[in-house]
Amino acid sequence: MENNNSSKLVPYPSNALVTERDLHKPPVLEVNHLGIDFGGLTAVDDFSIIIGRTEIAGLIGPNGAGKTTVFNLLTNVYKPTRGNILLNGYSTSGKTTAQVNRMGIARTFQNIRLFSKMSVIDNVKVGMHMSVKENFLSSLSHGFGYSKAEKIANERALELLDFFSMADLAKAQAGSLPYGAQRRLEIIRALATNPSIVLLDEPAAGMNPSETAELMENIRRIRDTFNIAIMLIEHDMSLVMGICEGICVLNYGKIIAKGSPDEIKKNPTVIEAYLGKKKEAQD
Repeated sequence: MENNNSSKLVPYPSNALVTERDLHKPPVLEVNHLGIDFGGLTAVDDFSIIIGRTEIAGLIGPNGAGKTTVFNLLTNVYKPTRGNILLNGYSTSGKTTAQVNRMGIARTFQNIRLFSKMSVIDNVKVGMHMSVKENFLSSLSHGFGYSKAEKIANERALELLDFFSMADLAKAQAGSLPYGAQRRLEIIRALATNPSIVLLDEPAAGMNPSETAELMENIRRIRDTFNIAIMLIEHDMSLVMGICEGICVLNYGKIIAKGSPDEIKKNPTVIEAYLGKKKEAQD
């Protein structure tokens, strides 16, 4: 776990907690009283959080707590019943998922969603279609504008693959990659959209301990190299406690605790949510 003072949580003007290094910068994400109902069921209620510009944040909770629903709300896959979301200071209300992505939020999924029959590099370039611009007429004729855009996309994709030591796999079929490499490719594709914040939904799922340790290092490198925020849902508590600076705990769709890893580990409400109440000893 990082020991520098900049990762220490400090109060933000709105009573939220952000890392010390992000204190005097506008937050990348500000969520206020977010909620969603499906029929008569409240899936998420009164969810509020602030994420600093370079924070690594964790969203944890028991199975069925509503974590992925929160990610779906943040990316406008689901439209909230109440509350609002500010991304880089702008409301995401009424925007499509693609528009929210252009505003600066990208994500990966619990179940890998690559184009398995496409090449590795083409999967990365799919993520760039929002950021690489070309003249429409040139694209129709495959003229100079198209060639230039394609060259830029190839170079950028190879740079991102090289960051994860995957450039030699550029022409391989994505579906042929080992599981851990497919997970990395999904993160690379998210980074290709030039986001301000990346949401990682159970990035360590199915990974062995050595792959998980590599993932932790990669998450830190992503934050430091691209100067972005990362928010992750994860059940591997060693990863969460080892890398996250701020942690939000969800249970039955409501936040039950927020704080640093040390505070969360000792929080009796969190312990109860994960382990249940200890049965009283019987005589």
